[in-house]
Amino acid sequence: MYSKEEAFQIRKKFWISFGQYMKLQSSASGLEVNWINYKTGIKGLQLKTDVDNKSARIAIEINHPDREIQELMMDQFEEFQALFESELGADWTWYRSYFELSGKHISKIELRLENVSIFKEEDWPAIISFLKNNLLSWDSFWEDVKDSFEIFK
Repeated sequence: MYSKEEAFQIRKKFWISFGQYMKLQSSASGLEVNWINYKTGIKGLQLKTDVDNKSARIAIEINHPDREIQELMMDQFEEFQALFESELGADWTWYRSYFELSGKHISKIELRLENVSIFKEEDWPAIISFLKNNLLSWDSFWEDVKDSFEIFK
């Protein structure tokens, strides 16, 4: 068991290492990207990554405050589902309606890598590979479809 400070330092070390590794990766458009804090440019549409003591995850979260716009954005993703799956794989889970622990209602598309821990450095290569491959695939997909989401800006 780690103290709060030790856990914070381990998480910080992981994300710094991951950020330095990903800094070498160009986006599909050839531009430099902050991979840890990937900006979609669309209000209420976020790409999130997380690693804890049980799993790593990457998720496309639609949390627009206007529920109707949130639904329309999810409809738009569903229109591109075949392309999404060809770029990112079919293992992603699609949640049209998901309630967070806070009670907030969102839509999301998520992929998890189970049985890895940020607190085990020997798991870091698998976690980094999982995040890297899916972030690069997401970026390629997003480059192809982002213009279709401009109406939601």
